[in-house]
Amino acid sequence: MPLLNILRYPDPRLHKIAKPLTVFDARLAKLVADMAETMYDAPGVGLAASQVDVHEQLIIVDISENQSGLQVFINPEIIKASPEMQLYDEGCLSVPGVYDGVERHARITVRALDIEGNSFDTSADGLLAVCIQHEMDHLKGKVFVEYLSPLKRNRIKAKMLKEEREINRDKKRSSQS
Repeated sequence: MPLLNILRYPDPRLHKIAKPLTVFDARLAKLVADMAETMYDAPGVGLAASQVDVHEQLIIVDISENQSGLQVFINPEIIKASPEMQLYDEGCLSVPGVYDGVERHARITVRALDIEGNSFDTSADGLLAVCIQHEMDHLKGKVFVEYLSPLKRNRIKAKMLKEEREINRDKKRSSQS
């Protein structure tokens, strides 16, 4: 299974709105497997299809210690959210090396489809609730840094663009050798 390319902020493709999935086939199963391998390799605990430039409503999450708890959410929607909020330091595979506090609902109930198209509801709190909300934001074209102040967001954007230039310069050098 190939590793997928994770889009980096501020890539404009991260702001595309994902479309609902309606076909549950071998292509979807392969996408889920490739996304899981990519997420584990990164390493991360969540990945949205939007982050790998597939703009379909698919997220995966695994907060287990040993990568044994992969959860797949297709066309997810929050059907219940607690009024209590919690502040978590979040990071993102699309914004590597950046962590900052984001306030999210402490508890949620999500309705989604599994890889075969069967509907299910699940409740989450703590880190799992944070991850699901974070990944669902990607499906709406939102990156966690957009919750931060404009000053922080601009600094992060400048840092990411500088890193991207350095990566491209290094690629160009190695291809010329």
